[in-house]
Amino acid sequence: MLNDPHVLYLMMTVTGRDRIADFITLYNEKNLDTHLVALGHGTASEQMLKLLAMDETEKAFCFTIVTGSKWTELKKAMQKQLWIEMPGVGIAFIVPLSSIAGKRELIYLTDGTGYQRGDETEMKGTAQELLVVICNQGYNEQVMDAAREAGAGGGTVIHARGTGMAKAEKFLGISLASEKDVIFIVTATEKKKQIMSAIMEKAGLDTKAKAIVFSLPVEDTAGMRLHPEEEDEDEKAEKTEDLQEEA
Repeated sequence: MLNDPHVLYLMMTVTGRDRIADFITLYNEKNLDTHLVALGHGTASEQMLKLLAMDETEKAFCFTIVTGSKWTELKKAMQKQLWIEMPGVGIAFIVPLSSIAGKRELIYLTDGTGYQRGDETEMKGTAQELLVVICNQGYNEQVMDAAREAGAGGGTVIHARGTGMAKAEKFLGISLASEKDVIFIVTATEKKKQIMSAIMEKAGLDTKAKAIVFSLPVEDTAGMRLHPEEEDEDEKAEKTEDLQEEA
């Protein structure tokens, strides 16, 4: 499956801020030039840093859409050219996508990946989805207003910088700002389509927000009740047992 050009993934790269340019240069050489880059810092203990021969450096995160076959190609290149297997260089991993909203957006995000569109497929067996919304910076409330009206709860916003913005005019017919807000929204799978549609309609490419949205399958959650009116069967059983014990 990892060699399948029909399957899409979100590739996440984590490395030091001083090394992120090397990774992006390699990705561009492999015909991938649309990325989101956000800054952060590591949380490893001093003992763990010494064990891994790492410095407590500030981190950079890069998000890129790839196919399974492109990931296989990139992984070999990272091992050979960037020595990613060496301690302290960084990590890269992939998460399967379940959907991308909009034909134009799909073409834009998958350019350079070698993506070949096959039959429509959808991830099965996940009760929740993570919606990832990329919009022009300062328009996250417009996105969240549309999402809430369609049944979403809250979201989390991070700031990032996009690359490959000039290419957007070729595929989307519009110019995009490089400074981005990225909104993460976890929702019930049954609400996913209506929320994505609402975001596309009220905060999409035809608005100043210029939002693009895709989704990732969520295997499980803790601390969330996506259906407040419904109780988990295990919880019902526990409450029944408690009542019987009290009686």
